[in-house]
Amino acid sequence: MKHIEPRSELPSSINILTYNCWGLKYLAKYRVERLQEVGRAIAITVPTPEIVGLQECWTQEDYVSIRKQTSHILPYGKFYFSGSFGGGLAILSKWPIVQSNMVRYPLNGRPTAFFRGDWYVGKGVACASVTVGPRRDEIIEVFCTHLHAPYESEPNDSYMCHRTAQAWEIARLMRQAVERGHAAIGLGDFNMIPSSLAHRLITTHAPVQDIWKVLHPDSSLGAATHPLEKERRREIPTARFNLQENGATCDSVLNTWRWSQQQQKQLFRGEDITVDSTTADPRAKRLDYIFFGNGRSLSSTSPQWRVDSAKVGMMTRHPTLKCSLSDHFSVEATISRVRQPRTSDLKSALKRSSAKEETNDTALRSLTNTLHPTLYTSYNPSPTSSLVPAHVTRTPSPPTQDSNPTPLDLLPAYLTPATYNEILTLISTYMAREYTQRRLRLIHLAISIIISLGCFVAIWWSSRAGVSFLLLVVSTLNFGGGVIDGLIGGLFVGSELRALKEFEWEIKTARDTAEIVSSDREPTIQGPAEQRIGAHSRIYTPSLEDEDRSEEVEKELWEKVRESEEYGGKENMRRGQSRMV
Repeated sequence: MKHIEPRSELPSSINILTYNCWGLKYLAKYRVERLQEVGRAIAITVPTPEIVGLQECWTQEDYVSIRKQTSHILPYGKFYFSGSFGGGLAILSKWPIVQSNMVRYPLNGRPTAFFRGDWYVGKGVACASVTVGPRRDEIIEVFCTHLHAPYESEPNDSYMCHRTAQAWEIARLMRQAVERGHAAIGLGDFNMIPSSLAHRLITTHAPVQDIWKVLHPDSSLGAATHPLEKERRREIPTARFNLQENGATCDSVLNTWRWSQQQQKQLFRGEDITVDSTTADPRAKRLDYIFFGNGRSLSSTSPQWRVDSAKVGMMTRHPTLKCSLSDHFSVEATISRVRQPRTSDLKSALKRSSAKEETNDTALRSLTNTLHPTLYTSYNPSPTSSLVPAHVTRTPSPPTQDSNPTPLDLLPAYLTPATYNEILTLISTYMAREYTQRRLRLIHLAISIIISLGCFVAIWWSSRAGVSFLLLVVSTLNFGGGVIDGLIGGLFVGSELRALKEFEWEIKTARDTAEIVSSDREPTIQGPAEQRIGAHSRIYTPSLEDEDRSEEVEKELWEKVRESEEYGGKENMRRGQSRMV
């Protein structure tokens, strides 16, 4: 085990990368050669990755190969074990991983679909706490996942209910991380498009944002052939446009594994086939994501981050095989730390707010804007603001004297009640299907027992050895199949139905709360000081160059803001100035 050296300071920026390696053992072509090249490609990526999430890295052999080639830039890593064949998840980091665990999804496919394998690999969320600074709260929690694959198109996908429940689960994990005061990074192959129900659940119920949408708010909602994208009446995008603007990571015409069999045969025979980046690319879509949210903290000295850049990467081909390194491209992003105002700026703001004839609310805004610039200018209480999307309802909690208020930006957000009803209908339909499946499987068990008993009776009365042997074989196979079906119906389907009932209860609770919230008026900037300070976008956008900070002065200033809110007097502001100056 490596010795963890304490860091002397926070990094000014963090480079993040997520990549689906397509490392299916025995099934993925040229797996060993491709994943060896994946390690080399990560090592030479610019800017150098500092937190990496891998999916479909199924074997320890492939993980070790990647670690060997990236250990000089990513000295820490964790390969996660789950299910019968492994979850295929790994997290690599430049900084120490101080805690990790694997959270399996309660709903994750069916054992009868053995040819698909989702249930057997035990899909879930690989969680890692990465310490990036010297302070105890300077931790980033990383969540790497691979949601259940869609085998049919929505809304006819029979596994859509499972994928929606998985999105709900990872949203809960990211929200808990943010509420602990840690920044949260969710990355992986989510097997969803930006217009999907799963995407809306994550970005609403977790205080995180889709990094690509932050920088490219007008990017596509799905492939150009998707009905919602067709309604936008846009031209079929080129491969280059899909990469640069839409963030398409899957089904691109530039990916050799999406070519026709004839083209792949030509490629494997040694023919060098190139595709122009201006080629129309109607099927490309975005399935891989990086979500990010700042930690919930009212301390002005807590680290906050903003999104700087995002791009699609890992598009180079294997140097000798000439094929793409995976059937996906990577998503790479950079977040940078928002530097805090220096002590002199805080003192000046306090003097100005006390010297001028200002109302208590105006003075409060002046002080808090020094701590967090654009606090009030960026807030728009209208339903269509960037802070509160149209499909989201948010309400502040009433102030209490016994507990610290919750920032408005991190208060529970809700989808529309109609959306929750849509999810409940999805759950109800799937549960009805599973009840029917369980009933049929148990009936099969009962019939198989009757048939087996009948075969034994026939064997007793049969005088021919050949007939007796045949009846014995039929009885054994019939009884074995019935027992397996009965176990699946009685045990697995029963467990699945209980998980569905839990999910249904949580959605009903969220819907009932959303109905209450939607009947109230839209939130305004009122209430406790911390609530006002929370009324800004989740990902900070200001850029302050001065990083000189004084924790004691800032603590005094924040206490001053609280006093101003409680007593509402300008005299308190002046007393705070005299104490500080």
